[in-house]
Amino acid sequence: MIVLDESPARTFLEGLSGQLPTQPDAILLFSAHHDEAIASVTASASPGTIHDFGGFPAALFAMIYPAPGSPTLASDVAALLDKAGIASRLDDARGFDHGAWTPMMLAWPQATIPMVQLSVNSHQSPEYHYHLGQAVAPLRDRNILIIGSGAMTHNLKAFFRGGLAATADTESWVSAFTDWVDATLQAGDIDTLLSIKTRAPHGHDNHPTDEHILPLFAALGAAGPHPKATKLHSSVDHAVLAMDAWRFD
Repeated sequence: MIVLDESPARTFLEGLSGQLPTQPDAILLFSAHHDEAIASVTASASPGTIHDFGGFPAALFAMIYPAPGSPTLASDVAALLDKAGIASRLDDARGFDHGAWTPMMLAWPQATIPMVQLSVNSHQSPEYHYHLGQAVAPLRDRNILIIGSGAMTHNLKAFFRGGLAATADTESWVSAFTDWVDATLQAGDIDTLLSIKTRAPHGHDNHPTDEHILPLFAALGAAGPHPKATKLHSSVDHAVLAMDAWRFD
């Protein structure tokens, strides 16, 4: 609903491209909604828009994000994964899921920058995703922006159960988790961060399943061995959905 409803996170995303020192020549995006057992790389030259949800307004189903894909970039991603010993496959049929097109529609509405998605694997560890990011890190030297699209907290049962207003006060178990992530990222303590589900307060409460936190580790891995973490945005929707955004250099 972020592309329909006004919110602080929407305002942030609408201004995201202006915060970059240069516009990327292409984007590689890890989405929580692209979850595969083997690393999957979208390889279509013209990916479709996937409406992978139900029960939402018709306006969402009418939206398309016609950004081009890049078969060449997809092949380069697969080659980097192979070099790192990570099995992968090219998927020339898959389009952009809503974990990709909803933020991109706000950040780059012109839809002219080529984009390729690389899947997460919810049955794999944070360490696996950190290595996934390390494998594709050389793409940054080609002015390719690497994005992890997930959610800092993502307990939908609490969201639907709560009946909470969009601006309701943040639940204490959410702020305890995000405060821990903030401190750990700012300290550059990657080893501790990789144990987020067991070491962070209320790790399981905020992520009953792992797929929405895994893009964080891929983006972090792509930033190099000693990344500088900069918090770009912080907000919470409906008391339980933290929409934090970080940049890693």
